[in-house]
Amino acid sequence: KTAPVRDPQLGAVDAVMEKRADGSFIVRNIHPLGAYPRKLTERLEHWARVAPDRIYLAERDPTTGDWRSVTYGETLAKVRALASALLQRPVSPERPLLILSGNEIEHALFGLAALYAGIPYSPVSTAYSLISRDYKKLRHIYNLLTPGLVYASDGNAFADAIAAVVTPDVELIVRTGKIEGRPCTLFDDLLATPVSPAVDAAHAAVEPQTIAKILFTSGSTGVPKGVINTQLMLCSNIEMATWHYAFMRDEPPIVLDWSPWNHTAGGNNNFNVILNNGGTLYIDDGRPTPGGIAATVRNLKDVAPT
Repeated sequence: KTAPVRDPQLGAVDAVMEKRADGSFIVRNIHPLGAYPRKLTERLEHWARVAPDRIYLAERDPTTGDWRSVTYGETLAKVRALASALLQRPVSPERPLLILSGNEIEHALFGLAALYAGIPYSPVSTAYSLISRDYKKLRHIYNLLTPGLVYASDGNAFADAIAAVVTPDVELIVRTGKIEGRPCTLFDDLLATPVSPAVDAAHAAVEPQTIAKILFTSGSTGVPKGVINTQLMLCSNIEMATWHYAFMRDEPPIVLDWSPWNHTAGGNNNFNVILNNGGTLYIDDGRPTPGGIAATVRNLKDVAPT
């Protein structure tokens, strides 16, 4: 039996190359870039209005093994509540939100809430907290960012890193667990924050040049270096990606992905392209390793990515 064949739409690539006097080459597409939003969260508002019941994010519950998920409508409501909680705390471009834990629904909600409120955030590699024993890279990042708030999903798992690096004056948010000798605020308590009028005012004030996040390089040639990402950069980038993979406009993408959100591939391209096109992201708890591939195969039995 012949399998059905799709004819996916792709954007035209007609490139021209310019050689400059300094020896550099500039390659560009002659087709102008299409319109894109002024801020990434405009797309969240759009899909919450157009497809509120569509699953946006899903992941395996570590206890039951079942899928847990949030829809676009639920996501926007949670993001607005978290944004209200953030605006009540000492976070700002000078004191951003620092996220220590890896890919999960709560991480995504917190990051989107920061974008919604116009507060920069920085997701850092979990290896700096969970594998490193001297916490040198984490301490460098912490001192460079001077965060006003720190989130770690599992307080027990990140306790040692937090004790070694995070100063006592900075509030800690955890989803589960606790940290001996350090008061922690539960993530669910922040979700219960009433949405204040300040949230809409803050969101309206977010501009294309507003700093969205700070991503850090791997530090393979020294200490990690912070890279500023503006709303303009993120939004124009997702329109470039959607231009080339135009079939995502015809059918919202369904993606199973483990790529870490502290890297631009997973945290900017993959995550933002899904949001831009109203897709569904299944957060893969597997890895392309001998010890992790079985989890990915298990997930692929449940999820049919496009």
